[in-house]
Amino acid sequence: MPLLEVKNLKTYFFTLGGVVKAVDNVSLTLERGEVLGIAGESGCGKSTLAWSILGLVPPPGRIVSGSIVFDGIDITKLSEQELRSKIRWKRISMVFQGAMNALTPVFTVEMQLSEPLIIHKGMTKKEAREEVARLLRMVGLDETIMKRYPHELSGGQKQRVVIAMALALDPDLVIADEPTTALDVVIQAQILNLMKELQWKKKRSIILITHDLSIIAELADRVAIMYAGKIVEMGPSSEIFTNPQHPYTQLLLKAIPRLRGPIEKLAYIPGTPPDLRIPPPGCRFAPRCPFAMDVCRKDEPEMVKVGENHYVACWLTQKGR
Repeated sequence: MPLLEVKNLKTYFFTLGGVVKAVDNVSLTLERGEVLGIAGESGCGKSTLAWSILGLVPPPGRIVSGSIVFDGIDITKLSEQELRSKIRWKRISMVFQGAMNALTPVFTVEMQLSEPLIIHKGMTKKEAREEVARLLRMVGLDETIMKRYPHELSGGQKQRVVIAMALALDPDLVIADEPTTALDVVIQAQILNLMKELQWKKKRSIILITHDLSIIAELADRVAIMYAGKIVEMGPSSEIFTNPQHPYTQLLLKAIPRLRGPIEKLAYIPGTPPDLRIPPPGCRFAPRCPFAMDVCRKDEPEMVKVGENHYVACWLTQKGR
């Protein structure tokens, strides 16, 4: 049984300008100890999917239909109180996008890391202080920074503190939303190495959300490619990177510079993503796809199996089936 199973999830934002279908009929699974990478352009629904899993969809958004089953529990059926007491941070935690700004500037690192330990685990202040020191050492920080305020830390140190905070209650699943955004390449490498260690040593399940496919290639066991609120391709990382089937995935990979091999002109995807208030009929990528056929503009393709655990929603792969 998978640790997480999302089935036919729809999360919409009900705005004055119309209904934004941010996540539209998305299904995926996550095994225990697995790293799932979710990639796609900005605005494709990656972060909204993460918020949905945590039950933190900001208004005016809400989950319209579908299920999110975590370890046998359908999260969509739980009340806010049940989510807080049973799931959020204890079983599922999240490193939010722009996490460096998530720390409260007027409290020390120790105060911010101690609070969930005292409230949720019933620790004394002394026990919490010892646990905070252990958490900081685990993410490669000296425990002396406990007494510092966020403005006294570098960007990489802040990011590590936020990761330590996400790990404080020993969750089964950590969702990392753009964990290396706004960090220089050296600090990025340190954060990625830290996440590798968490997965190898602690056997935690991780959902890694990013627009950077090179990061996913480094960490993920499986990859889900999102476009305009939908998953268009999903499969093992090695299969996606060596044998991409969806034109969107192919173009994303061709846009990545390569260190080895002949120098080629980088590809780009013309046009812009669709307005999710009025998505186009058929395949949502059809208006930008160089291989679009008439059927692509009329009917939405189903997700079909094209290899071992490799699935694609594209009419090109269904031709002749």
